[in-house]
Amino acid sequence: MKRTEAFDFYQPATLQEASQLLKDNGPGGRFLAGGTDLVIAMKEKGLLPKYIVDLKRVPGLSGIRENSDGSIAIGALTTLYTIETSALIKKKYPFLAQSAAEVGSIQIRNRATIGGNISNASPSADTSPALVALGVTATIASASGERKIPVEEFFKGPGQSVMNADEILTEITIPKTAANLVGEYIKFSPREMMDLAYVGVAAVYNLAADKKCTGVRIVLGAVAPTPIRAKRAEAVLEGQILSEALAEKAGQTAAEEAKPISDVRSSADYRRAMVGTMTKRALLNAATGPAKSWYDRRDRRY
Repeated sequence: MKRTEAFDFYQPATLQEASQLLKDNGPGGRFLAGGTDLVIAMKEKGLLPKYIVDLKRVPGLSGIRENSDGSIAIGALTTLYTIETSALIKKKYPFLAQSAAEVGSIQIRNRATIGGNISNASPSADTSPALVALGVTATIASASGERKIPVEEFFKGPGQSVMNADEILTEITIPKTAANLVGEYIKFSPREMMDLAYVGVAAVYNLAADKKCTGVRIVLGAVAPTPIRAKRAEAVLEGQILSEALAEKAGQTAAEEAKPISDVRSSADYRRAMVGTMTKRALLNAATGPAKSWYDRRDRRY
């Protein structure tokens, strides 16, 4: 690591002030949430921001709440560890808690925020597939107002999102879901912990008593420039009775929809093969319900 270059540092007290700072100071600024990505980019990847705007003093940007309409709002500065351990999230969406638990070490998760994990727009981000699968909406604010956009439409490419330079992700909202919603997030990486996903798969669907599946969403991470829905694979399972054979067919279809590249971590062919295996596993694991512990979930093979 190298020492960072000098930069100006601001700590605004409101969203309007934070957004205005970027307008007034021009290009070269960065927002600071948890800092786990920003600091590494500055010390190891040559990022040289002219100034940094720290958001941690802005009120109302953290916390998890259930709204009267049954939706769940999560502030952008909520840490991944808070999501991982939230009783509400673990009860309703254990696979989302699991996706947060997959990020780095416990020290990282106590600093890293859900907003930062999304805004960084990394194709291998662990939380993004589960959020897309849940149909989450992002609230984006600036000095001129706010707008809402589905997280599925948020990502434009590696490190690129729909946000303008002066906009801030303030909150994400999980819409009300059916009581019989089930899901699973599976990540493949060579090390069991503290490694980027080579492939990530989130599978979510409503499971009836007769094992008929509806509302199927299968989202792939780290195998395209952005998280992508495997819509043809979803159609394989939609309205059908879940079986191992059908899950395998959906996995094969998802593998065909993946758009991986070969890099230092893995070949495209290997990633594509893993998509097929992991999609099948995610679909079947979702039907069995949450594992007793994080380690059981890691080791479980439907």
